[in-house]
Amino acid sequence: MKKLKLLFPIFLCMLLLASCSQKKEITSVDDLPGSKIGVQIGTTGAIYADDYEGDDAGSVVEKYNKGVDAIQALRQNKIDCVIIDEEPAKVFAEKNKDLIILSEEFVIEDYAICIAKENSELKEKLNAALAEIKADKTLELLEKNYTGTDEEKGKTPYQIQDIERPNGTLVMATNAQFPPYEYYENGEITGLDVDIMRAICDRLGMTLKIEDMEFEAIISAVQFGKADVGAAGMTVNEDRLKSIDFTDSYTTSKQVIIIKDPNTKTEKLSFAEKFKENFIVDQRWQYLTKGLLNTLIITVFATIIGIILGFLMAIIRTSHDKNGSFKILNFICKLYLTIMRATPVMVQILIIYYVIFASIDINKILVAIISFGLNSAAYVAEVVRSGIMAVDEGQFEAGRSLGMTYRMTMIHIIMPQAIKNILPALGNEFIVLLKETSISGYIGLSDLTRGGVIIQSITYEALLPLLAVALIYLVLVLLLSAGVNKLERRMRNNER
Repeated sequence: MKKLKLLFPIFLCMLLLASCSQKKEITSVDDLPGSKIGVQIGTTGAIYADDYEGDDAGSVVEKYNKGVDAIQALRQNKIDCVIIDEEPAKVFAEKNKDLIILSEEFVIEDYAICIAKENSELKEKLNAALAEIKADKTLELLEKNYTGTDEEKGKTPYQIQDIERPNGTLVMATNAQFPPYEYYENGEITGLDVDIMRAICDRLGMTLKIEDMEFEAIISAVQFGKADVGAAGMTVNEDRLKSIDFTDSYTTSKQVIIIKDPNTKTEKLSFAEKFKENFIVDQRWQYLTKGLLNTLIITVFATIIGIILGFLMAIIRTSHDKNGSFKILNFICKLYLTIMRATPVMVQILIIYYVIFASIDINKILVAIISFGLNSAAYVAEVVRSGIMAVDEGQFEAGRSLGMTYRMTMIHIIMPQAIKNILPALGNEFIVLLKETSISGYIGLSDLTRGGVIIQSITYEALLPLLAVALIYLVLVLLLSAGVNKLERRMRNNER
């Protein structure tokens, strides 16, 4: 109680300081020192904004996975401004009337298509196709369609040619949360970069395949051969040229500064209007259902892998502890458990996808199942081992005295008792596994969480899409918990 009384004044002072802090007014680039700057990870704006981090004025750079997250933070007064590409900034400002773009640009930049350094042959073909669509005015019409005047926008969409495509598939990695270059519309990825790649594929006689992933994962996907090219409003700079190559530039853009207009009062929509905008319009609820299906598939099959491998490793380790058998296998199991439990599951899934399966065209759902299954197996193994070791040693002796072999004793006497003891812990592990699948988006897989993120990127509404995702996870966890509890009660009733 005394500690609480001492902490209360400190807590009160923190609240007062927070309430007294004021947003810094940004009117030009010269006002950036000492402000809180929001950027998207991996973008040119983030690279240049890093120069302000840690300066004498106390500037802070807040980095977000998506531009829309930075915009949400700006609208909620968590940061003072956002530095981002001009065309996406125009879209953000158009959708959010309380935002304005400063007239002074932050930096000028060139966009190009990224490609692996060793893929010089494809680079030459892409440059030749780019030259063609520039010469025949296709590129000019596409730019007008997406970034032109209000009279020009939407008037000249690209029409995919009905031609034979004998030269295979061109895989394009992108981040479809960057309008007007790439974004979702009616459930499909579209945008300026997408149409440029479609025009290029028509010239090359290739089929375009689009992989949507986190922006910072695009270069890795191209480097490790998971995608042939990366197109997401990517700027050519010296740092990127160290690890990746680029085609000729196809457009010039600039980084601009977005601030919140203090004089604008936005009209608040009702809950029904927000619900309709987020889920009903264009059937956006389908992003959640498709993601939910992938999440359930991954969870179910990863659970099966985790149970099978976990039980095998637990039996090997307990057998070694009890009678010294399986020395080599026990060493391998201990090494496996150490590695899998000491490294984050996100690092594991990235290694499995980009390194182990680097040269293999493998289904991403299968990659996720393998990754989460192998990770879960390590924890299941220790849970099961603790359950087996908790069974009284007299149970082993009783089984052996009845003439049963070690294997028979383990199967018919020890394991049934161990499973009863570890069932709550196993249920908890499966709940954790279900929630861990939310990181699948880092390899471009559309799971439940990513479905909510896609809706958020379209509507610029943070609460409802994420709340819907949270509620779905909550229902799934409650159902799983109820099933485990029911199974546990049934197994306990058998003891009577």
